[in-house]
Amino acid sequence: MSSEQNSTTPNGAHQIPQARRLPDFLLSVNLKYVKLGYHYLVSHLLTLCLVPLIAVTILEASRLDPDDIHQLWLNLQYNLVSVIVFSALLVFASTVYILTRARPVYLLDYSCYRPPAHLKVESHWFMERYRLSGVFEKSSLEFQRKVLERSGLGEETCVPKSMHSVPPTATMAEAREEAEQVMFGALDNLFSNTNVRPKDIGILVVNCSCFNPTPSLSAMIINKYKLRGNIKSFNLGGMGCSAGVIAIDLAKDMLQAHRNTYAVVVSTENITQNGYFGNKKSMLIPNCLFRIGAAAVLLSNKSSDRRRAKYKLLHVVRTHCGADDKAFRCVYQEQDEVGKTGVSLSKDLMAIAGEALKANITTLGPLVLPISEQFQFLLTLVAKKLFNAKIKPYIPDFKLAFEHFCIHAGGRAVIDELEKNLQLLPEHVEASRMTLHRFGNTSSSSIWYELAYIEAKGRMRKGNRVWQIAFGSGFKCNSAVWQALKNAKPSANGPWEECINKYPVQII
Repeated sequence: MSSEQNSTTPNGAHQIPQARRLPDFLLSVNLKYVKLGYHYLVSHLLTLCLVPLIAVTILEASRLDPDDIHQLWLNLQYNLVSVIVFSALLVFASTVYILTRARPVYLLDYSCYRPPAHLKVESHWFMERYRLSGVFEKSSLEFQRKVLERSGLGEETCVPKSMHSVPPTATMAEAREEAEQVMFGALDNLFSNTNVRPKDIGILVVNCSCFNPTPSLSAMIINKYKLRGNIKSFNLGGMGCSAGVIAIDLAKDMLQAHRNTYAVVVSTENITQNGYFGNKKSMLIPNCLFRIGAAAVLLSNKSSDRRRAKYKLLHVVRTHCGADDKAFRCVYQEQDEVGKTGVSLSKDLMAIAGEALKANITTLGPLVLPISEQFQFLLTLVAKKLFNAKIKPYIPDFKLAFEHFCIHAGGRAVIDELEKNLQLLPEHVEASRMTLHRFGNTSSSSIWYELAYIEAKGRMRKGNRVWQIAFGSGFKCNSAVWQALKNAKPSANGPWEECINKYPVQII
């Protein structure tokens, strides 16, 4: 998802206005958050009450002398039936718990595709190719130049080979070649680093929003790596930049149903056939932001894999605002007045993204925030309601819940607004800004490039929690929460391996 918008001055000239801001969460907080937080506290009230009770029981038991223990044993002998029934119930309850509890999902490793140097495009080269194509009006070229200047993208982002031609060769064969290049590149590296055989993969989930050929992308992977015939494969299309989290959620659910197996999630986007070669301003912005990229993630539900896993999946929270017409159409693939196909971005995009984010963190907050933050929020709101005081609602500090943030690198404005409204520090959004600068908007795979940046900087410590958050068409806001099981180091041939020492850079 990208964020910049356009407007027209009274004299007809086009300009780039300030991006619409997300709603200020300090002024508007959904009461549902309090209800969920209260419910979460009440649901754990039994645990809070049992802890002191157990402590008292242990303390009293420590005071028993041998005679007391002997007398207790004699009493139990006279109540043998009760002891047997109680033991049977205990064994039954334990068995039911073990069989029905959610199986932990481990992330063994992941790999991000690193494009070769010959696919890099500098801004001036990019604009020159567009000028030579002869399809853009002068005002459209100037509009795209201004978008690029303020986009936050650097001079080393990459586009597929087809876009290096003048004019671009947007054929089906070229699109398939791009898909194979990025998916197989990420998967080859993943299998090499983990020493997992492709034949051992039981679940495959692929997501790509705008390129869905027949046979599917998942079938292309099965054919390439000769995966087994009973593999559970899924191909998700049209779900936007947040589809990577959706794919993780689907793989997690499948891992609950199938024991002792591996799941591979591949997240990518295809650019070859999805450039816009028209002159409608709201459809030109994706041309300037989207770049080539892909990520492959290896998950497992095997208890034996915990010792070598990097992360454990804690939560996935998905929010869908598609019931609202404005939200549904704010990122919309369509044809312009002359029949050119592209993705149109609504002027209401940032406001809709803000509402989706509020709904998402309303559900996520009670799952991850410490009780102290939830109580402080509750007390502030109660005081405001009871005493009608002019008190601003307390915004929970998510920095107490997470050590690292991977905000989808959809555009500079998206990162700016989340930094402001979630009250984050510059270091918390560094991974997102640097990913946008080095790789551009790689759609659903961007959150994995960001995680790789954190690892490459040596910042991931055992026990750290990571919040991956992404926005996508529909309109959706999805979150995934991971916990590091070790001091995670970057895997071999990572995306930042050759350039991490140059970052962070100052973005003007």
